Amino acid sequence: MVLELRQSPKLAQQLVMTPQLQQAIKLLQLSRLELEQAVREEMEVNPALEDASDEAPEGELSTPETSEPEAPATPEEMPASQESGLIDRIDWEYYFGEGGHGERINRDPEDEDGAPYYENTLTRRLSLSEHLEVQIRLLDMPESEREAALYLAGNIDENGYLNTTVEEAAEALGMPVEEVSKALVAVQTLDPLGVGARDLQECLLIQAKDKGEEFELPMRIIKDYFDLFSKGDIAGIARKLKLSKEAVKEAFQKLVTLWPRPGRAYSEDEIQYITPDVHVFKMDDQWIISLNEDGQPRLRLSSFYRHLLTDGGQGMPREEREFLKQKVNSALWFIKSIEQRKRTIYKVVESIIKLQNGFFEKGVKFLRPLTLKDVAEDIEMHESTVSRVTSGKYVHTPHGTFELKYFFNSGLNRGGGEEDIASKSVKEKIREIIRSEGEKKPLSDQELMRLLQNQGIRIARRTVTKYRAQLGLLSSSGRRRQF
Repeated sequence: MVLELRQSPKLAQQLVMTPQLQQAIKLLQLSRLELEQAVREEMEVNPALEDASDEAPEGELSTPETSEPEAPATPEEMPASQESGLIDRIDWEYYFGEGGHGERINRDPEDEDGAPYYENTLTRRLSLSEHLEVQIRLLDMPESEREAALYLAGNIDENGYLNTTVEEAAEALGMPVEEVSKALVAVQTLDPLGVGARDLQECLLIQAKDKGEEFELPMRIIKDYFDLFSKGDIAGIARKLKLSKEAVKEAFQKLVTLWPRPGRAYSEDEIQYITPDVHVFKMDDQWIISLNEDGQPRLRLSSFYRHLLTDGGQGMPREEREFLKQKVNSALWFIKSIEQRKRTIYKVVESIIKLQNGFFEKGVKFLRPLTLKDVAEDIEMHESTVSRVTSGKYVHTPHGTFELKYFFNSGLNRGGGEEDIASKSVKEKIREIIRSEGEKKPLSDQELMRLLQNQGIRIARRTVTKYRAQLGLLSSSGRRRQF
């Protein structure tokens, strides 16, 4: 057998991802904040791009601002072989000409509302350890004891409990156990009350002791009968104390006003505020889609670079002229990609409104099953494009602000030939049923299943259990009021 190398022609088709197409896809999947950062970075490396947000000189045109963005062309519509000649076919009238729909009214700096800069409004809440440290430094105590108190405060977890023992702290600090114990007593007097406790019993005792005489019976219950209290055994405690059940029940009601996790007030996650990418509202029986472009730079091509390439650059060296062509070409492609992104988001939201009209008209309970394929077929795009558009982007509706992916969900069969119902709608129905149930007799998952089946929703008990858990709702035993 003889091995030999040969060349043979072969004809094949393949999709080539040009840099411009890759850029358009990348911009499409960016969130609003990520897009703003990408635009700023592009402006730093490409001097042919200018920000027309603050001021647009007369005769200059920036990217158009309309309810439904439109662009004269898109990167996907332009063959890759024509990229090099793009600069010669630029419609300068569109980007720099007089008048037109892209013209923008100048903003008078004196019209500012006087609001402070956003950076001046930022603040951060103190953490639990910082809050305790501030109080410890104000206490009148010896410096060695203060050092021990600061050490103990640094070993308190997010719930307010001490994660170390007095003996371990004394060994780590090289101090007597008695001095560290005094420091712990001081820490346990700080705000929030109950912080620095070593277990739940001590935490509740610290708080009950601060309440005074009215908590005398609750304190006794926690101190002597904590096991029975944790089980909710009112009758057992009443027998031990030889008191009526009503008296013990009254003491229980006082105890449930105490904080089992006093540190959580300082360790909860900060509320995250979301700026929607799209606003949807109804006007004259028609749904209006408005893209949110607040804070986004309004891009335009530099008139200085245009002048160099058209009129003033005749005597420019060939290398410099090619460099300018490359930068203007790149700037034009970037602006076109931004416009294509707006247009695609608009089309996806428009399709979602059409396919989920029940939600927009009546609310969450009227969500219907929807897949990415449904929207992709409606707008004649690929599923991957719809997936990129809906990731990390939010829409503000009359019923709240939702991520675009929220509208895509599986369905459950109603039976009887009726249209399937969305899983999110079923969850909302479960939430409403539990919200309206009695506290003394909460419904079991089996009973919830029967109620839903009576409404024509065929669902298994295990599915009810799964949906209830996803909603963060307790089981019937956990929701039952003990007293």
